[in-house]
Amino acid sequence: MIAAALSPVLPLALAGFALAGLGAANAFPTAMARVGILAGPHGVGTASALGYAGFLLGPPTIGFLATALSLRVALTTVSLLAIIAVALARTASPASQAHESP
Repeated sequence: MIAAALSPVLPLALAGFALAGLGAANAFPTAMARVGILAGPHGVGTASALGYAGFLLGPPTIGFLATALSLRVALTTVSLLAIIAVALARTASPASQAHESP
């Protein structure tokens, strides 16, 4: 996403968006499986609700940021928030459970 946001040329931006899409497409099912292992059905429901909330609120928020600042700033913000989310997820999961396979 950072490559797409900061790219000066269209082919690199398209490649960045394609890679971001592939990463997000793989992350969601993996996250749902992990939540199911750790928290059961109620955890999956909560995680799904939060995911749908992000799906509904994310694009308008990016649009508002792009209008107020710039599209580059808005998309870079998405990348930074994704990095923070990964860091929080890694610290929230105990080390012994982080290496178990489903």
